[in-house]
Amino acid sequence: MNEIQNRWQAPTPPFFKRLQYAGMMLAAAGGTLLAAPVALPAAIITAAGYAVVAGSVLAAVSQVTTD
Repeated sequence: MNEIQNRWQAPTPPFFKRLQYAGMMLAAAGGTLLAAPVALPAAIITAAGYAVVAGSVLAAVSQVTTD
């Protein structure tokens, strides 16, 4: 557990900072579609759910990447 804390606080390489930002944007876009006040087709709701999960995982993995 201590290793994860050290990696989380270590500096992130520039490439992974961009991936982390992209992951956060993907998760935000998916969350926006899920919270839309209008009825959307089931395929879009399903894709938005996958986008939230994929974006969150991408951002978390990018955060613990070190040099």
